[in-house]
Parts: sequence; C-alpha cells; structure tokens
Amino acid sequence: MFITLEGPEGSGKSSQIPALAEYIRQQGYNVFLTREPGGTVIGDQIRNVIMAMENTKMNPRAETLLFCAARAQLVEEVIRPHLAQGDIVISDRYADSTLAYQGYGHGNDLTTLRRLLDFATGGLKPDLTLLLDVDSEKGLQRRRNCGGEWNRLDAYELQFHRRVREGYLTLAAAEPQRWQLIDAGQPVDLVQWSLRQAVLARLPAKAA
Repeated sequence: MFITLEGPEGSGKSSQIPALAEYIRQQGYNVFLTREPGGTVIGDQIRNVIMAMENTKMNPRAETLLFCAARAQLVEEVIRPHLAQGDIVISDRYADSTLAYQGYGHGNDLTTLRRLLDFATGGLKPDLTLLLDVDSEKGLQRRRNCGGEWNRLDAYELQFHRRVREGYLTLAAAEPQRWQLIDAGQPVDLVQWSLRQAVLARLPAKAA
C-alpha cells in the first residue's frame, strides 16, 4: 500500500508521520518512510539545489523538472522495490505536490504537468493521500516559529501559498476516493487520531 501525505507549508505533516508510522507498525505491518524531494543520494542532491535560498532566479519550469527528476529516482530506487516486497510505503509529499505548487501556485499548465508526472513516476499513484489542510497565513507562521529549515519555497509570497492551498483542495475534491481531508488546525493529538483513523479504514487485510 502506498500512502502519501500532502499539505501546504506549516501543515505539520512531517512531524506527524513518525507517530503514524509507529502506530501502523504496532498493527503488525512493515512500514517504510520516505520524503520528497530526496529519499535517495541523487534526490538529496537535487533537493539542495531546489531549496537553496540563493537560487532565487530559478525558473518555475526548471523547478518543475528538478522535482520530477528527484521523483523519478525515488520511485524506481526506493518506492517500487518496497511496495514489491509488501511494505506499506509512506511518503512525505509526492506527485500531487507538483500539481499544487508548480501548477496552481506558479500557474504552469496542468495537462502538461500531468504528462510529466506520468513519465516521472511510471504511472505509480498512491492508494491513499492524506491532505493536512491549514490556513496559509497560520501555516507560514508555524513554519517561522518552529525554528526549522526556512527554504526558497517557503519564501514565496503569501498569494502563492494561498493558490497552493486552493489547488490542494481542488485536487482532493476531484478525486475523493483517494484523498482524505484532515483539519491540521486541530490540536496535534487530534490530527494524529484523524490520520490513524483514515489509514485504519484503508489498511489491507493481513494474511492469516
């Protein structure tokens, strides 16, 4: 089973994933965690280029292609092999991030992006996508206050982040059988509970 977590900046998905993975392991499943961009030696190098604050001149098309390159490497080197051996793979971001950020955020053509994503992923789609939704201003304030990495994408203007959030909500509404909306404005423990309930409802039956 392939599970992805998506959300605008400051939604808290990265901090929620370890506890979610541990809970699934306690149910008797093997779980593998990964993230985007990155997750491989090549992907981590690409991540450094994408996120570096000094790369402010990066064109949105170049940004899109770099994300797709890192994703192609991750799918073939990591995600497909773990799925093939029966693991539950949880990824912190995946292809939907490109539609939300480079599509709705930057205004790149969605049809073109979907063709690129199909090529980059070899057609691999998540079984379940959990969208942690939070108001854009609140999310960015969380990012500033958490003391973690503040990267080039975080630094885009507020209107960009609002378009990203609306893009995510549009994507989720168009494919409700795959997406599960989680209110990330709730207390942290309630967000975790909501994530667990959403996953429990979709976990494959274990062999006897």
